[in-house]
Amino acid sequence: MPNNPALSFRDARRDDLNDIINLLADDPMGAKRESVDSVPAPQYRAAFDAIEADPNNRLIVAQTGENIVGCMQLTLIPGLSRNGATRGQIESVRIASHLRGGGLGKRFFEWAIKECRAQGCRMVQLTTDKSRKNARRFYERLGFEATHDGMKLSF
Repeated sequence: MPNNPALSFRDARRDDLNDIINLLADDPMGAKRESVDSVPAPQYRAAFDAIEADPNNRLIVAQTGENIVGCMQLTLIPGLSRNGATRGQIESVRIASHLRGGGLGKRFFEWAIKECRAQGCRMVQLTTDKSRKNARRFYERLGFEATHDGMKLSF
């Protein structure tokens, strides 16, 4: 693939679900927690439907030609703090492993940040697992700062 392939971004469609799940599973951490089947499991279909129905949530794919090469979930979070600021939350980011390091992720994030600004967001935030050292360096190069500690309670 050329160094700077034509790249486009769009809202995901239900028929993109297998490609998205495969991207999520395309790393050591995702391989342990995602279920890759020829037909998406019901929980993935239900999650997709919930995201699609929520006007503050978008599942975005990055494409080169007909190939889906990236995905992310973009959520707008209205809030009272910071004088009623809306935040853009970027999660579940993946670029196909064979294309990482070639600039596609940077272009995807530039698009997402621009989209958040267009929606009136006053900040963009994300979380990344502490074990994802390369991802953290990538986000820092984009200007993100680790200003808070995130905490989770899993069920």
